[in-house]
Amino acid sequence: MKYRMIQRCRTAFPIRMMCRCLRVSSSGYYGWVTRPPSGRAQENARLLARIHTLYAEQDGVVGSPRIWEDLRYAGERCGRHRVARLMRRAGLQGVPQRRQWRKKPSGSRPSGTRNHLDRDFSAAIPNTKWVTDITYIRTAEHWLYLCIVLDLYSGLVVGWSMSSQQDRQLVVQAVLMALWQRPAQTPVILHSDRGCQFTSEEYQRFLAAHHVTCSMSAVGSCADNAAAESFFGVLKRERVNRQHYRTRAEARADIFDYIERHHNPRQWRRLEQQQQAEQLLTQPSVISG
Repeated sequence: MKYRMIQRCRTAFPIRMMCRCLRVSSSGYYGWVTRPPSGRAQENARLLARIHTLYAEQDGVVGSPRIWEDLRYAGERCGRHRVARLMRRAGLQGVPQRRQWRKKPSGSRPSGTRNHLDRDFSAAIPNTKWVTDITYIRTAEHWLYLCIVLDLYSGLVVGWSMSSQQDRQLVVQAVLMALWQRPAQTPVILHSDRGCQFTSEEYQRFLAAHHVTCSMSAVGSCADNAAAESFFGVLKRERVNRQHYRTRAEARADIFDYIERHHNPRQWRRLEQQQQAEQLLTQPSVISG
């Protein structure tokens, strides 16, 4: 630690004077300077270069947990705390999420509809549990509304739509896109809050016609739809809050890029990694000898 301080201040003060004040030998300092980096230091430098590359690819919005996941997926053997320490020393940090609290009125739950998920956001099979919600995107042309349908098994956005109006068609178009991508007419639960678009009679008829089970949150409980809220939080932290959209078309293009070129490919990689790990666990062990 003392040698590092001398190294940083060597242009401002004489080296021998600093060694005398810090009670270290000048020969020890010069030996430390000329000593080649240790293997650990060389490995940290190589790992930090990989971190810089991943951080730049993610537009500088992700923190150490996400960087650590990408490194592990790429085959790097390193600990999460080590990645956090290297990023902290290099001044690399993710974009924190803004906390905004607002209260909005809830509609009446349609007759026969209940909360089928009950805050269980896990799914063992694809396209069996979906969540949907609407968020606001600010532009210079006023608001752009985004509706998404998220598959709880894979984390993929399987359906989405954007419009300048927050109406029933915004929701129907997103759900219709998800239904088109569904490989088979398997039963699926679609969970939402009690917004007027979801409680409308047109929306309920649309779900019934496509054999989709409607599920709705309790009154004033945003935690009942936490999976969709979490996606919107990440979207705004990593992309929307860092932009100033002049037009709705500019916001549309940027959100499309985030969903189809950033979020969904990342979720596919995570799913492949999970499936590979499960296959390794199920393979019978081979005992040599």
